[in-house]
Amino acid sequence: MSFTGKKKEKESSPVTPLKKRRASWSELWVNHHHSLDFSSKFQSLTPPVSKSETLSSLLPDLTLLLPDLTLLTIIHKVPSPHRKTLSLVCKRWSRLHGGLVRSVKVSDWGFLASGRVISRFPNLDSVDLVSACSVPPPESSGVLVSHRVVGSSYQSLSFLLEENLLSVETVDRGLRTLASACSCLRRLAVANSSELGLLSVAEACSTLQELELHKCSDTVLLGVGAFENLQVLRLVGSVDGLYDDDDNDSLVSDIGLMIVAQGCKRLVKLELVGCRGGFNGVKDIGECCQMLEELAVCDHKMEPGWLGGLGYCENLKTLRLVSCKNIDLGECLSCCSCPALERLHLEKCQLRDKSSVKALFQMCEAAREIVFKDCWGLDNDIFSLAMSFGRVKLLCLEGCSLLTTSGLETVILQWHELEHLKVVSCKNVKDSEISPLMSALFSDLVELQWRPDTRSHLFSSLAGAGVGGKGAKFFKKT
Repeated sequence: MSFTGKKKEKESSPVTPLKKRRASWSELWVNHHHSLDFSSKFQSLTPPVSKSETLSSLLPDLTLLLPDLTLLTIIHKVPSPHRKTLSLVCKRWSRLHGGLVRSVKVSDWGFLASGRVISRFPNLDSVDLVSACSVPPPESSGVLVSHRVVGSSYQSLSFLLEENLLSVETVDRGLRTLASACSCLRRLAVANSSELGLLSVAEACSTLQELELHKCSDTVLLGVGAFENLQVLRLVGSVDGLYDDDDNDSLVSDIGLMIVAQGCKRLVKLELVGCRGGFNGVKDIGECCQMLEELAVCDHKMEPGWLGGLGYCENLKTLRLVSCKNIDLGECLSCCSCPALERLHLEKCQLRDKSSVKALFQMCEAAREIVFKDCWGLDNDIFSLAMSFGRVKLLCLEGCSLLTTSGLETVILQWHELEHLKVVSCKNVKDSEISPLMSALFSDLVELQWRPDTRSHLFSSLAGAGVGGKGAKFFKKT
């Protein structure tokens, strides 16, 4: 009885709460393992964030505290080749970088016509539009074909650049757009424009100093005469393989040169490429452009006797003739001379006519620097005419394969003021034929670049011999 009663008491007594049991290490590990799986699955659904992005989201952009003028000063300190990378940072940096750019070469005309050139680079003072003025054919392979006048992407030289030029109206509209926004323009290069387009530039850009015109004619030069402050002018008329034109009336003739002479009286440098002119045109240039110091003629189609007009260029210091098949001096040069001439450069010219070369050398007898580069017909007989130059200080011979050592020695021993001598790629000039007199001349030179052929060992044989002790510089490795 008592036993059953106690049992009933236990069953009827209220249940006392049990103490919470401490979790075991295995249970803790299992629970933590499940939480790690969940977090890893959650992270796999979110894109990864790099440390740099995390830092950039936490740190503010401190450059926003800098005013534009200060940031411009900082960007200006960066070397020019690396500034383009800075323009990719943000729109503000791109805008500031565009304000520092002064010169651009446009290859896509749509970039100019849409106004993006002006909005992207508002402070331009030099613009080259020559490449943008032509549209390559659709079958172009993208191969770059270079010409001594211009370079363009063409499949072959059979595609004439003239056939792919933009229309004159399109080019003129682009020039008006450019001139209206860039009043401080100082240099412009363009192709296939008209006199109206150039006049719009002349009215808006009164400070233009350098102008390069491709595919120009006498009519186009009516607009060039309006550039009163022009100092450098390059005219590209008819060039074989690029701007072919069978109509002689469309070339630059004496009429065009007279227009330039009357309008551009501050001209300092004039370059004529594929132009047709004569004695009268060059004479007017000399009489009106009294500040002219340099004249370059390339691929000339000039009339006989045109060089005789150089006698009226009293301040001409440099005369460059490039790719002239014949000099065509005529009879106007017999009593002409250029007393102020200092430099005569002849490159890829035909020097086979002895009488013409003699007259040219006599006209330029005051020259102090003479350069012959890849000139055909320059043998000992023709080079002997150079003894008329009495005050030569610099002589450069490059690619003159007909000239021999004796022919070179005969002339340079007569030049008592010679200080600089460069002989490169003249295969008939031999080290073994150098005389003692010529070696003594080498010792008095300020600078000597001697590499007539690949077998020349003069540099190594004279090293350490004290040759050239009178000059600051002697040998230059080429």
